[in-house]
Amino acid sequence: MLYYAVVFLVIALIAALFGFGGIAAGAVGIAKILFIVFIVLALASFIAGLMRR
Repeated sequence: MLYYAVVFLVIALIAALFGFGGIAAGAVGIAKILFIVFIVLALASFIAGLMRR
């Protein structure tokens, strides 16, 4: 999940470099959503690991 967030962030940076503002904004939006999902799943996994002990 984190890998895809980074990929979309790189796509956004490259698109912004070449002047494609709409594509860059969309890619940044997707990267933000994927990063938030990653954080939520990582925290849930961490909490579940603590509960098993």
